[in-house]
Amino acid sequence: MLHNNNRHNNRWMFSFSCAATLIILGGCEQASQPQPATVAPEVSVVNASKAIVPTAPWPAGDQVGMGNTQGPGTWMRCGYHLSQPGAKIYELSHERSSTMPQSPFGAQLKYVYRPTVGVPFSRHAFNGEELTGGEPGAQGTQMDALGHFAVLTEVWEGEGDFPADDATYYSGYTQQDVKPTPDSPLLKLGMEQAAPIVTSAILLDARAHLGGGAALAPGQVVTKADIDAMLEAQGLSWRGILPGDVVYIYTGWSDNWNQENYYTMGPGLGHDAAKYLAAQNVVLVALDNPFTDPVNDGQLMGKAGPAEGTPPGLPFAIHHENLTQSGIHNIQNAYLSELAADKVWTSCTIVLPLRSVGGSGSPVRPVAIGVPQR
Repeated sequence: MLHNNNRHNNRWMFSFSCAATLIILGGCEQASQPQPATVAPEVSVVNASKAIVPTAPWPAGDQVGMGNTQGPGTWMRCGYHLSQPGAKIYELSHERSSTMPQSPFGAQLKYVYRPTVGVPFSRHAFNGEELTGGEPGAQGTQMDALGHFAVLTEVWEGEGDFPADDATYYSGYTQQDVKPTPDSPLLKLGMEQAAPIVTSAILLDARAHLGGGAALAPGQVVTKADIDAMLEAQGLSWRGILPGDVVYIYTGWSDNWNQENYYTMGPGLGHDAAKYLAAQNVVLVALDNPFTDPVNDGQLMGKAGPAEGTPPGLPFAIHHENLTQSGIHNIQNAYLSELAADKVWTSCTIVLPLRSVGGSGSPVRPVAIGVPQR
């Protein structure tokens, strides 16, 4: 067993040192597997990373989900993009304020800005503000904790008390494990369990390839077949979607940010696409829409059903699949317009949620670093 571990460590050390060489010198070669001199540095980095990025399944009782993929392999791919001449940084979040669009599932943020004050017997003056109400982790550009969603054994018809004790969470945790009383924080799967995400990202331009340049329609679904087609159209078939990747999907729905209809409907990810991304072991999926899931016009008011292909009893099937089944984090309300305009199909991305103990979500400021292609 010790001998096998040493062999594994040696392979890991080679891969990591190889990646460092690639980033600095643009090439790396192993005697037993010579690489042609014409292999592009990014291809070599991607190939070297594959051996050292862990994949599911994870141990029993896991609370990190696909965050377990993060480490030297994903940092290696990230480092490649950081080192490229011409790389620039992209903000992938909206500015936050009391007047930004408000989720119908969260309480409105209320900021109070204090007057400038000072310290007696000093020359100091300082400013501050208070958040007097609202739900910061469910508003604006935000990331879901794995404990944000659970699943019931049977459909609740909306009558009587909600059967919370029947809920099952990621890793098989029960309601008693996660939130034993109504006023309890999440004792498992809270936001503090989320891993720092430092990895490579893929941007899929659904607006261009499905909408013909127009924003996708409410309820329109991005399917697995669409993902494969976009990878090919954007020249990414050689790479595909890798374990530990973040997948950004640009639908154009963010054109409606600060419009009354923004939070009432929108396009989203299809259920077959969510299952496909889970099989690829991605760590996070982010769309420029309010729900990650597709929502038809009138669906939230009970005047329309869910998108085609949605499993019965699971109108928010993407939340269900990602959070309760696969351990993939969601980001809602990403800002992807500039990244898409510059055709930055691959990048280094950094996503650091707040370590809010027992929280079901967090405000987040994701960034991407990559080279503009236009």
